[in-house]
Amino acid sequence: MVGRKRSSGRQIRRHGARPREGWVEGRPDKLSARRGRKQQEPYWIYGQHTVEAACANPDRQILRILCTTDAFSSEHVLRPEFVDRRGLEEILPIDAVHQGIAAQVMPLGNHDLEILLADKSEQGIVLVLDQISDPRNVGAILRSAAAFGALAVIIQDRNAPKEGGALAKAASGALETVPLVRVNNLARALDQLADLGFWRHGLALDSNQALNEMSLSGRVVLVLGAEGDGLRPLTQKNCDSLVHIPMSVATDSLNVSATAAIALFLVYQSQTGN
Repeated sequence: MVGRKRSSGRQIRRHGARPREGWVEGRPDKLSARRGRKQQEPYWIYGQHTVEAACANPDRQILRILCTTDAFSSEHVLRPEFVDRRGLEEILPIDAVHQGIAAQVMPLGNHDLEILLADKSEQGIVLVLDQISDPRNVGAILRSAAAFGALAVIIQDRNAPKEGGALAKAASGALETVPLVRVNNLARALDQLADLGFWRHGLALDSNQALNEMSLSGRVVLVLGAEGDGLRPLTQKNCDSLVHIPMSVATDSLNVSATAAIALFLVYQSQTGN
């Protein structure tokens, strides 16, 4: 089921609803511009969970929804344009698993790191991704971040994928719930996190300390590097400790999204006892 009924904050016109001031169907509205959203190019997201989460996010500006009749729900409160599967496949990537629904959206706005984290609790997890450029990896990491209650995922703008359909699909709705923060300088962002009381653990295969042997209470940052290259030297220098995830001799490494999921679980378990 896509798009459960909500009372406000939506930027898709409902059945019988009056358009709010400044709203223009199929175009970004003036209210979004006044909130400081960058006027970037729209893109298509697809899949039931992905579109449903976008519909539930009051900060997400949705321009169009395309839907096949078999994917439509009688409780669907948004107004889709009905198309056949060929109509969806003409606008989406060849390998897109769309499940009969897609939405054209504007990118989400960025976040100010200090404002986002300053008033959070004394305990929490933030992920920092160092030059992880595969959108599916970033999306999968966002999904794990949502599962384990992470406060944010931070990426360096010039060495990370742009917000797009593949990333959103891999995130399975988490792009709408976990803040994805883009920064110009990753080292400076790590310094900001230290000033905000976070202890920064960098994941490195050649480290001597296992993550599960560390104190993981309080505010914790997990810093992950690209597969193969790992963390850059400057990023390592801006970590408080370098740690690894213990594993059997059957393999010497994990996919970065799997590493993120395990590391998140270890911190989450330590902080919650679950």
